[in-house]
Amino acid sequence: MMSQPTIISAAARPFKALFNSDAFEGVLLIIVALIAILIANSPLAHDYHSLFHGTLSWTPIAKLDNLHLWINDGLMAIFFFVVGLEVKREIIAGNLSDPAQRRLPVLSAMAGMAAPALIYFLLAGSEPNLSRGWAIPAATDIAFAMGVLGLLGNRVPGPLRLFLLTVAIVDDIGAVLIIALFYTANIKLAWLIASLIVAAIMFGMNRFRVDRIWPYIIGALILWFCVLNSGVHATIAGVAAALTIPLHRRDGHSLLENIEHGLVGWNAYLIVPLFGFANAGVELDGIGLDGVFAPLPLAIAGGLVIGKQLGIFSSIVIADKLGFAKRPENSSWLQIWGMAVLCGIGFTMSLFIGALAFPRYPLLVEEAKIGVLGGSVISALLGYIILRLAPTRANAESEETESAAD
Repeated sequence: MMSQPTIISAAARPFKALFNSDAFEGVLLIIVALIAILIANSPLAHDYHSLFHGTLSWTPIAKLDNLHLWINDGLMAIFFFVVGLEVKREIIAGNLSDPAQRRLPVLSAMAGMAAPALIYFLLAGSEPNLSRGWAIPAATDIAFAMGVLGLLGNRVPGPLRLFLLTVAIVDDIGAVLIIALFYTANIKLAWLIASLIVAAIMFGMNRFRVDRIWPYIIGALILWFCVLNSGVHATIAGVAAALTIPLHRRDGHSLLENIEHGLVGWNAYLIVPLFGFANAGVELDGIGLDGVFAPLPLAIAGGLVIGKQLGIFSSIVIADKLGFAKRPENSSWLQIWGMAVLCGIGFTMSLFIGALAFPRYPLLVEEAKIGVLGGSVISALLGYIILRLAPTRANAESEETESAAD
């Protein structure tokens, strides 16, 4: 005889379902960001800032003398390493390997980066100190956006989910290139040459079919250290190291996917939430309403909310009408619009670029956080509402049949 479920197990069932769903990562980021903001505006604010920005009594690398730097320059290199693995897999054997399939996502991602930058310049371009922030609204947070889609269940067609994921991956490639090209400090030539030599050795290991993990781990750590001291942001080492990992072992098993699957959980449930907790804690007390509605946060929020959807949606419409590429299958224009709005969720990458853009201006970094968080929340809520209210294909076909019968 089966036992009746207890009250506790019945109450816990929705939370278990959430934990096992695509929505959990996005919900986790929301919770972490809210906790960080609450703590930063509470009596614990001093302890919060001391924890992440206080000088460490001892550190193995003098350049990283506080916990915030270890998270942003160290742990985030692992985040970018996983991004690099995902990009390589998609280019070689995924959705980006087929020219016909990658045509529309690449176009949409490029338009979805250009339009927010344009909106940013229109709203804040007249301020010379703010020009470095143009790339902050250019990136999409994969986990956050996919988490919102997870909350919608089967109301979002599979091809549209896949399209958003592919756009976000191309978006990440663009963000990495932007960081490498536009947010690089003074180059130290000796360390840069050392970085290139280490990267060349790692590509050589791939060429000679070295298929054990440990030589690549050692190479990645050395490469990270060299890049850290070169003036190029250290996280670029994560992407470069990932591109050297062979797709398959000699026995046919996937080395790249094994590493990716081994790290993706750490990325989703530790590294990204820890980064969010360390970076989302904006102190609203010292900023006030003038700071909230200052040119910088408005430009970033405008780029995320208006620029992203404008660039992505218009590029899909134009490509579809001109026959350059077909829109995602089984998706209405309302659903495509909702997906484009969700791409305005910046969060992780936008917060990261915001910290790089204004390293000498703490107040601007705080204002950038407000713009990122505000724009991301608005995009998430608006995108969710649009997709929730949009009729599914089955409902749309039913309505068309009924109107035809009338």
